[in-house]
Amino acid sequence: MSDATVLSALEVARSVRAGERTAVEVVQQHLEAIAGREGDIHAFNAVHDRDAHLAAEHLDRRIADGGDPGPLAGVPVALKDNLCTRGLPTTCSSRILEGWRPPYDATVVERLAAAGAIAIGKTNLDEFAMGSSTENSAFGPTRNPHDLSRVPGGSSGGSAAAVAAGFAPLALGSDTGGSIRQPASFCGVVGVKPTYGLVSRYGLIAFASSLDQIGPFAPTVADAATLLEVIAGHDPMDSTSIDQPSPELVRHLGEGVDGLRVGVVRELMGEGIEPDVRARVTAAAEALAAAGATVEETSVPAVSLGVSAYYLIAPAEASSNLARYDGVRYGLRVDAPTTPAMNLATRTAGFGDEVKRRIMLGTFALSAGYYDAYYGKAQQVRTLIIRDFTAAYDSFDLLLAPTTPSTAFPFGAKTDDPLAMYLSDVCTIPSNLSGDPAMSVPFGSGADGLPVGVQLLAPALQEVTMFRAAAVLEDAMAGEVGA
Repeated sequence: MSDATVLSALEVARSVRAGERTAVEVVQQHLEAIAGREGDIHAFNAVHDRDAHLAAEHLDRRIADGGDPGPLAGVPVALKDNLCTRGLPTTCSSRILEGWRPPYDATVVERLAAAGAIAIGKTNLDEFAMGSSTENSAFGPTRNPHDLSRVPGGSSGGSAAAVAAGFAPLALGSDTGGSIRQPASFCGVVGVKPTYGLVSRYGLIAFASSLDQIGPFAPTVADAATLLEVIAGHDPMDSTSIDQPSPELVRHLGEGVDGLRVGVVRELMGEGIEPDVRARVTAAAEALAAAGATVEETSVPAVSLGVSAYYLIAPAEASSNLARYDGVRYGLRVDAPTTPAMNLATRTAGFGDEVKRRIMLGTFALSAGYYDAYYGKAQQVRTLIIRDFTAAYDSFDLLLAPTTPSTAFPFGAKTDDPLAMYLSDVCTIPSNLSGDPAMSVPFGSGADGLPVGVQLLAPALQEVTMFRAAAVLEDAMAGEVGA
């Protein structure tokens, strides 16, 4: 029996469906891989050995009885620990939710189970998805599988590390300002932020509701496309869900980019972007041009304002969303003589420093006398960004940019400088503000030998075009490595 941990998700599913291996064998091999390296990497907050085995046994019986096991038959999937799982702890890597067990599954968790996937555990994250390094978890940091002295990125660092380490072929993360794409770039895997509303957010614990989006991590473009097909589509439980069927992505992957127009975003290729990262984006542009696309430099001026607007809008929404954690309804309670004192003591003990910083930023931005000057102005900037992207997409089918300014940085390099940490997301934040899809595709390595991801951006609901270009880049990279 070959090692299932080195196979893609589609290869695992095909072999399980064909009866060449059982789902139980697949799960066991991945659990052994986790046991071997999890002590060094800490990708998971919880590994669900028993539940994963039970789900795999159930799937094997379904196959033996002639039932349809689904497109992800027997494929282990790691879930970011801000997705609700019925009866299983869901912590957001925060002491304030430690021990809380949701009474329901998130819609994406239900859809994965229906497709035959096996939830193998809950992955570590920056507390409440606030961070760019997974150093802000209350349960300790996750380490980059490519270099244990480096961060995996954040906030979905556990999910990215789980896929990169071979702990699971697929993982889900959430992307509020780049929290899927940035760790995907640092860990050398594919990461996708879909169009806002394409994937239901029901059961995703809210950070900033107008920006949050659930999306896939995968080792290959085809795996990511398959996972997105499974989890996308209308959900009446989410009022922001787009009322249309899940897109067909996999069958379009081989259509290439001949005739497509691709714009390289000038504002994201200048100061602050490390030369080796810029060189990989240039190489990606050349690969798309060689495949038949028309590639030109273009300008999207307002993207340079994205970080400033984001760090007013996101904390403002967080300060509202996190008001519910008061010691009454969820998780931690620190007893005190009065209810206000209990609320204060619980939130003081339960939240980490980064969460407290953003709650204070957001509360100030929304306060009387400052609302128009800060939050209102940030929303105006958001409108400018949407306008500039719309203008760019009048001339181009896709945009190309770096995913991150650098490769993975060492632990502690930016923890004392919040502004430097926030700038890690300078290339990813604009598409969260516009609501458009974007993805990071591995495209070689930097001078330090660590992975570099390039970012493809597309107009709303144009995931098919984005994945076609990603498949071309993946093929070009394979040719470059094999040459």
